[in-house]
Amino acid sequence: MDFSVIKILFIFIFSIYPQANSLIYPQDLITHNSIFDFSSSSPSFTSSSSSVFRPPTAPLVPALFVIGDSSVDCGTNNFLGTFARADRLPYGRDFDTHQPTGRFCNGRIPVDYLALRLGLPFVPSYLGQAGSIEEMILGVNYASAGAGIIFSSGSELGQHISLAQQIEQVTDTIQEFIVTIGDDATTNLISNSVFYISIGSNDYIHYYLLNVSNVQSVYLPWSFNQFLAQTIKQEIKNLYNAKVRKVVVMGLAPIGCAPYYLWLYSSKNGECVETINDMILEFNFAVRYMVSELNEELVDASVIFCDAFEGSMDIIQNHDRYGFNVTDEACCGLGEYKGWIMCVSPDMACNNASSHIWWDQFHPTDAVNGILADNVWSSLHTPMCYPMNLQDMLAQSTR
Repeated sequence: MDFSVIKILFIFIFSIYPQANSLIYPQDLITHNSIFDFSSSSPSFTSSSSSVFRPPTAPLVPALFVIGDSSVDCGTNNFLGTFARADRLPYGRDFDTHQPTGRFCNGRIPVDYLALRLGLPFVPSYLGQAGSIEEMILGVNYASAGAGIIFSSGSELGQHISLAQQIEQVTDTIQEFIVTIGDDATTNLISNSVFYISIGSNDYIHYYLLNVSNVQSVYLPWSFNQFLAQTIKQEIKNLYNAKVRKVVVMGLAPIGCAPYYLWLYSSKNGECVETINDMILEFNFAVRYMVSELNEELVDASVIFCDAFEGSMDIIQNHDRYGFNVTDEACCGLGEYKGWIMCVSPDMACNNASSHIWWDQFHPTDAVNGILADNVWSSLHTPMCYPMNLQDMLAQSTR
């Protein structure tokens, strides 16, 4: 089944189930202290040491800025005309407010956990705030579901904010800081803040694997990966020219193991689609090498690459150790592996998402996000960041 048929089903099901009241401003209902209460805020996350985590007494960095796709979208697409939306239950049912916020998850996304590690509140969506300095001074999330490195990736889903457009939004934010607090204060803020980039999956899901514009006859997988990596490299250089100095670049997760592709390729016994995963491995290799080049080329910059494929495969292969019982079937969806139809109704969802690795067709559960965030922060469960993890990067910059 192609995505056009799925969109028709999406419209039909949404006409049956009324829209939930989405929480556009989750920060309005979450105090800075309450988000650190792990005893009740995120019930699906039990496998990480975050359950006993105590926040730093003061923020470790001035702010956290997030660029990416649905892996880190916290509500951008609530304001866009698109099928890629997570503003209805059961999305957000295990979030701190138990309401949908636009996060493509049952609970928290990785940058929520990292914000806590950094001593910051959850970062608001760029389109979900009024644009005041007070709202943006601790960070902004520009991520948009359906967005890709290529401008047109994900266009069949509707509106989205592409990578290049998100970089433009970052530039606009920095200009607003300069006008309000001055050049020196802005440079200090931006150069000491963390910029987190998580994007690229849609360039495969909604572009290369669909052979949009006959792309497969123009680019072999390796050439396509090189093109994507070099595009990211140029955008990071653009950020560097805007005084950004601390960057986390996430690799892609094993989308060949996602329930949608297990259904589409009629996987036997939940085996991952190796042809897709091989492309992702090549992409991650290209991006990791690109990051090593940037660290040599950009003076005073620290860029780290975190391999979401490596971290995710560790969870899949050692699921018992992490407390997961279901590795191939999504918690929410319909069809084999619950990968045929997207999650659009609470009736489609399992009772306990913490036993599942996958929340919906493409996105992991809150529990997985917490584990991956721990690895980005301190390599707690398995090393997946190179040349160092985020905690070490920040410690190095303070020496």
